[in-house]
Amino acid sequence: MTYPGMLTLSTAHLTHLSGVLAAHRRRIGCQWRRLAPGRQALLVLAHLRNGDTYARLAAGFGIGLATVWRYVREAVDLLASAAPTLTAALWRLAHNGHGLGILDGTLVATDRLGGALNRPYYSGKHHRHGVNLQALADPRTGEPAWISAGLPGSTHDLTAARIHDIVRRAAKAGVGLLGDKGYQGAGGTVVTPHKGRKLTRAQKTHNRMVNTIRGPGERTFATLKAWRLLTKIRCCPQRVGHLARAVLTLHHGQE
Repeated sequence: MTYPGMLTLSTAHLTHLSGVLAAHRRRIGCQWRRLAPGRQALLVLAHLRNGDTYARLAAGFGIGLATVWRYVREAVDLLASAAPTLTAALWRLAHNGHGLGILDGTLVATDRLGGALNRPYYSGKHHRHGVNLQALADPRTGEPAWISAGLPGSTHDLTAARIHDIVRRAAKAGVGLLGDKGYQGAGGTVVTPHKGRKLTRAQKTHNRMVNTIRGPGERTFATLKAWRLLTKIRCCPQRVGHLARAVLTLHHGQE
């Protein structure tokens, strides 16, 4: 049985992705495919936004599972390659009027892996398997400016920030970063709240200031996880970063 569905997206998303796919087909000299660029774009958006499985998409669009896999992978790779780099994001934050950015991390849940790969992806903090993603956001608007590649879920946020070289490059760009308590000890230009119950008045004032400014940045991952595919990934964990950056590109394409 089939039934009609709905995507909570504007037609601008469809138009943007259709244009990207059409330009790619012209570039590689592709003359014919089972689906036109617009239909392929609709298929990919249904997968990313609603989390529709390959089997459901294959049945709904009248194509094979392997074709769905190729169409989704092609579009995701094209979008991910167009996502803002860390350098571009820091430049944007350096010129946002106050030279500040929000640094935050999240765990994107994944299926349990088998064998030796299982342990690195298990997060003791969240008590589930997943992939660690780091993000920078503009504190004025809460809009995401950059998303990192994925790291195993057991990676601490501070370790992840150092692996991606966020702290050093932010200091070099003159961008102040506001992080949560997980980034204490990062150094550079990273500012975090004070830990502890017995805080001085100055420390409490500092914490209120940091948390108030960080508030809009907390929406960053909530915005991205409105794309249901990112609530739990069932593909290879190494693809999580590509999927997140693809979603970021679509989000930026509508600004």
